[in-house]
Amino acid sequence: MARLELRRPENAPGDLFVDSTCIDCDTCRWMAPETFVRKSGMSAVAAQPLDAGSRRRALQALVSCPTASIGTATKAPDLAQAAQDFPIPVAGSVHHCGYHSESSFGATSYLIKHPAGNVLIDSPRFAGPLVKRLEEMGGVAWMLLTHRDDVADHKRFAKHFGLRRVIHAGDNTIGSDAQVVEGTEQAEILPGLTAIPTPGHTAGHMVFRWQDPQVGLMLFTGDHLAWDDEAGHLEAWPDVCWYDWGEQTASMERLLQHPFEWVLPGHGRRGHLPWAGMGKELARLVEWMKKQ
Repeated sequence: MARLELRRPENAPGDLFVDSTCIDCDTCRWMAPETFVRKSGMSAVAAQPLDAGSRRRALQALVSCPTASIGTATKAPDLAQAAQDFPIPVAGSVHHCGYHSESSFGATSYLIKHPAGNVLIDSPRFAGPLVKRLEEMGGVAWMLLTHRDDVADHKRFAKHFGLRRVIHAGDNTIGSDAQVVEGTEQAEILPGLTAIPTPGHTAGHMVFRWQDPQVGLMLFTGDHLAWDDEAGHLEAWPDVCWYDWGEQTASMERLLQHPFEWVLPGHGRRGHLPWAGMGKELARLVEWMKKQ
């Protein structure tokens, strides 16, 4: 839990606060933007919640904070309910798991309600309230890992649910227990759910494309691709490319062959556009990447 004695002076006066252990992962700022902002290289409370909805979103962000850097100065009786809210619906069959992990630098994990068994995209923290809700929702049959950085508590989830883990050979830190994807060709994992290798950020990075029957083509992008809310376009980050920027650029260009309408990243912001707009944005990004 956040420590009151480490409360950052940048916080607005009031109950909610962020302490100085914040790692600037951005989780709270996109989950509850009316409450949290970035100040002096870390998150801070810009304004205390004024209504029940903003209070609930702020507490959900508190629960999701990977470093427990958000706290309340007084006892919060509504915190227990916020802890039980996850997974929170995003769109169609997709849910946000919350409970971000410090070992993944706060990466977002998603749940897909799939007819062949529920699927986790990357691993959240193995937290009691989340595990209980996942059990109530029918358990988890699969965990698809975008890359080696965001595996977090995959072992505990595998042991508890008996799920199958999928990772690319280039990033396989799991060993023989993993179902491995190789090369750069797409591979169907389940009906409507495809792995697309996108090396660059790491040697074995993958994205996963899901044809949601209600809302269309959804792309889970790990650390490969995200939406920039401020600029209003797609983005990628050369300063956090751990393997090869040229490979990542080529991978991004190959994505033009795989239409999608939703971007659901591990790091960064979500985006939603019809493919006509999303494809145009992706082509613009590829040209920018080639010049870096």
